[in-house]
Amino acid sequence: MSLPEFFFERVTSEIHQQMEGVLALSERLARQPMAPDAQACVAGVVEAARAVRQILTSSADLKTAATDGLLFTAQPKRAADLADEVQARWQDRATDGGVTLLVSYDGDPDALVMVDSLRMHQIFDAFIAQALAGVRRGAVEVTLKASSKGDITRLEGRVRGGGDRVMGDRALDIREIEALFGLETALGVALGRNIIEAMDGVVRSEANVGAGETLVFEVSVPRALPEVEAEETLHQPERAAHILVVDDNATNRMVAETLCEMFDCTSESATDGVEAVEAARTGRFDLILMDIKMPRMDGVSATREIRALPGAAGRVPIIALTANADPEDAAGYLKAGMNGVVEKPMKPENLLRALQENLSGEGDAAAA
Repeated sequence: MSLPEFFFERVTSEIHQQMEGVLALSERLARQPMAPDAQACVAGVVEAARAVRQILTSSADLKTAATDGLLFTAQPKRAADLADEVQARWQDRATDGGVTLLVSYDGDPDALVMVDSLRMHQIFDAFIAQALAGVRRGAVEVTLKASSKGDITRLEGRVRGGGDRVMGDRALDIREIEALFGLETALGVALGRNIIEAMDGVVRSEANVGAGETLVFEVSVPRALPEVEAEETLHQPERAAHILVVDDNATNRMVAETLCEMFDCTSESATDGVEAVEAARTGRFDLILMDIKMPRMDGVSATREIRALPGAAGRVPIIALTANADPEDAAGYLKAGMNGVVEKPMKPENLLRALQENLSGEGDAAAA
C-alpha cells in the first residue's frame, strides 16, 4: 500500500468512526426532554452525520471497485425480508420529507436466495435517494420481485419517482447527478451501478405515465437450499449484563455505553488498562469491552494482567474494540486471552453478537 493510500484509509476510517460517535451521542440526546427548536437542531446534526458517513462509505467502495473490485459476501436470505428491511431503512426519512414511501414484495414469501444483503441495500439506497430528491410531495413506490427458475432466482427492483425524468435513455455521469441532487446521492448512484455491473445485472429507466421515471435493475442470484436458514434473528441477551467499557476516547466510551444501554445492559467505564485491571479485580462485571491502544497500559497488556487474576475475575470475557481487525491482529488479541474482536466503528449487530456468544458461557470456556 502506497503512502497516499495508507493516509486515505486512515483518514476515512477515523472520520467514519467520529461520525458514528456523533450519531450515537445525538441519538442519545434526542431521547432527552427538549424544546421543539432543540429537537430540530439535534435532528439536523443526525442528518448531517449520516450524510457524511454515507459519503465516506460510498467513496471508499468506489475506490475499491476501481482498484481491486468489489467484495461480496453472499449468505442465505429471504427475498421478502429484503423488502421489509428497505421499508424500515427509509420509512422515517421519507415521512420527514413529506413523501409517502410504498414498499412491496412480489414473489414466493419463503423464497431463499444467496445474496449480499449490504450490497442489495446499497443499490436500493441509491435509487430511493435519487427518487426522494426529485419528489416534493406525493409518493415513491419501491417493488422487489423474485422469480425462480431452476437454481437461479431473478431479482427485479423498481423505484418509481414522481418528479422530472432524469436518466432518460442514457445514464448520467456522476457530475451530472451531483449537479441535480448533490454529492451524497451522486456517489450512491455511481456505487449502485457498479454493484449491479459486478453482479452481471442491468439497470434502465422507464418513463412513467404522466411524470417522472421508474429506475429498474435486474440481477440473478443462486437459490439457497430450503434447509439452509436465512440470517438468524438477533435476540437480546436473556439477562441484563453489567459491562466494563475501557477506552481512552470519551466519544468511543459514550458510543459503547449507548449500545449497551440499547441492549438493556448496564455499564461502567475506564479510561486505560490500569483502571481496567483495578475494576476487573472486583469481579462485578459480566464482560469487558477493551480498547487496544491506550496510554499507561494498552488493552493487550491489561488483558494479560486480568487473566492472571484468581477466580471468576480472571475468567471474565474480554472483547477487543479496535480499528485494526486484520486476521493477524485478531489472532494476537485472542492469543493474549481475549475472547473476540469487534471492529470500530462498532455496528450494533456485531456488538450484540459478541454479547450473545460470550454471555452464554462460551467466553468462559475460551478464556480457560
